[in-house]
Amino acid sequence: MPENTHHSVAELLTSLPERISDVIKPWSEHSPERPALVEASGAWTYRQLASAVSDAQGWLLDSGVRPGDRVMVVCENCRAFVAILLALGGLDAWPALVNARLSAREVDEIRDHCGARRVIYTTSVSPHAREHVKRHGAVIQEVASLGPIAIGPLNESVKPEAVDTEIAQRVAALIYTSGTTGLPKGVMLTHRNLLFVAAVSAKIRSLTPDDRLYGVLPMSHAVGLSVVLLGSLLSGATLYLAWRFDPVAALATLEKERLTVVLGAPGMFSLLAEYAKLKGLKSLKFPSLRIISSSGAPLQPTVKTQVESLFGMVLHNGYGVTECSPNISQAKVGEYRTDTSVGRVLPGVEVQLVGSDQRPVADGEVGELWVHGPNVMKGYYHAPEETAAAINPEGWFNTRDLARLENGYLFIVGRTKELIVRFGENVYPAEVEAVLNAHPAVVRSAVIGRSVEGTEGGEEVVAFVQLVPSSPTSESELAQHAAQHLAPYKRPSQILFVPSMPLTPTGKVVKGELTKLAQFAHTR
Repeated sequence: MPENTHHSVAELLTSLPERISDVIKPWSEHSPERPALVEASGAWTYRQLASAVSDAQGWLLDSGVRPGDRVMVVCENCRAFVAILLALGGLDAWPALVNARLSAREVDEIRDHCGARRVIYTTSVSPHAREHVKRHGAVIQEVASLGPIAIGPLNESVKPEAVDTEIAQRVAALIYTSGTTGLPKGVMLTHRNLLFVAAVSAKIRSLTPDDRLYGVLPMSHAVGLSVVLLGSLLSGATLYLAWRFDPVAALATLEKERLTVVLGAPGMFSLLAEYAKLKGLKSLKFPSLRIISSSGAPLQPTVKTQVESLFGMVLHNGYGVTECSPNISQAKVGEYRTDTSVGRVLPGVEVQLVGSDQRPVADGEVGELWVHGPNVMKGYYHAPEETAAAINPEGWFNTRDLARLENGYLFIVGRTKELIVRFGENVYPAEVEAVLNAHPAVVRSAVIGRSVEGTEGGEEVVAFVQLVPSSPTSESELAQHAAQHLAPYKRPSQILFVPSMPLTPTGKVVKGELTKLAQFAHTR
């Protein structure tokens, strides 16, 4: 990294606010009437947001919340959520952020694991939150500035966590991983973690107070929290909140509010492309729009091509994991690439790619991705063994993702655990999925390995495929398509059609469920 980059990162780190709640202070003091948050039910200026945070803090203190307490917020994007989040950060309590769309079992597991002192629900925007309120016997209160908010009973048996002497190293959010494999783990992200990623991502996009961003990515997840929410507020920009994605509403907001930046998941952009196709729209023109960017799940080449053709602009790509707050790399704005590189590693972040022998791999070769920097989490909550397995003594975090670097550009190949060894050759599911997804009848695919006892092959390649509705495409047709583009050892041994894929709230396929289906299909 050039020396001047080291200086600029050092300057950025020293200029960061100590707490996430401090991001609004300069704007509420110097530009108090500038719009901060806008949603269907109304808007807040930076002055009104600061006032709402103050009201929320008073309410939380009256509700028995102490420094070090975990307060679970069952939420979807809205102004009240933002005020409560910043209020908790200012009180040194830990917001345990939970997407209201999670199942009853998932919500209850997280509540019990984190030892929530209180549970708060954003009932004004979320029917899912209202369902959890009924189950938990919570009551809806009218809170000054915030409107109706539900709060669960006080858990008097839990003890607060010790408060770190260094403010920036205190926990600002506890986010449970989506758990595509195994049980979810509570990721402890500090104020410094979140604000570093917010500041760097805002700098890469040159955000200013004149920007208007679309806030549809769930703020209970790391991208929506650090990049979208905190990145916007740190820049004095205006954030247009949406609690769910709807292509009609999204396009209307883009046009009416002259949005400048839209950050979304691949599934969201895919739905926009499908809607445009349904309506016979060949192109979408929004003169104010300067950036569209995808994150949260792998971006398929077909979706990238469709969306870029529709908007007439580059669909940027990025990569991160919750444990890295979450961004690790980001495409450079204004640079066009035809591939699905996830861009360059963020300034101030270091990466290493190591082979199975734990030695660095050459440029262009695939290795396991390790990360070091101010974005790496404090650890997993109440899981010292898992933390030690993920972060080595030098502070390097193992993403367990397989990647390669080409001329400084990062490419994600797949998960270490998902690597399939077939006849002694490595098969990366992402490569097979990209080929299957390129078929016009395929909505999405997921590829896993299945052990085959008593054979030299070790594992076989099994593909799950979701077709466009009413498609007559057969398994043999898809197999022929795969054979044209893949080496024999990479071709699926079996293709299984499914009506829909099991997905996490961020749009990642839950491969653990598919593995069970694959074993069942094998034993029939």
